Amino acid sequence: MRRFAILLIAGLVLAGCSKSHQVPAGRWIGHYESSSVMVVAWLEITPRGDVRISAPDFLDPGEPTDEQREAAHTRLANQLYDGWGNIPSRHYEFNGHVFRKPGGFAPQMEWNPVTKQMKVVFYFGMQRSIRIAMQPVKEFTEDTWLPQ
Repeated sequence: MRRFAILLIAGLVLAGCSKSHQVPAGRWIGHYESSSVMVVAWLEITPRGDVRISAPDFLDPGEPTDEQREAAHTRLANQLYDGWGNIPSRHYEFNGHVFRKPGGFAPQMEWNPVTKQMKVVFYFGMQRSIRIAMQPVKEFTEDTWLPQ
């Protein structure tokens, strides 16, 4: 009887550890702008967990004029919109909060299931990572620079 109790407890512990986490399916858009980087992103996660993400960027934009900023926004938005159909689906490991590349360590996306907030983590060379808060959308549109 004692062996049965030990096996039952061990089985319950293992079952609890192997819990599958439901991925947050949906579409999100986001953008970030500073003197060192300008990036706009679309993220799509299917209910099966397939992930498509595209994030064209412009490094070292400096302090552009309003006209230069608008031109850069237009160029990045066009790259995003025109290239979306060529973005392949990828699979990430998901622990309920963090998406990582299979076998990877660095977070690629972060999900807060309580607030329903998605963040995409960007790595630009040796710079510090940037977490971009994403906004949920029903459909992607050409106007990628929604106010945040």
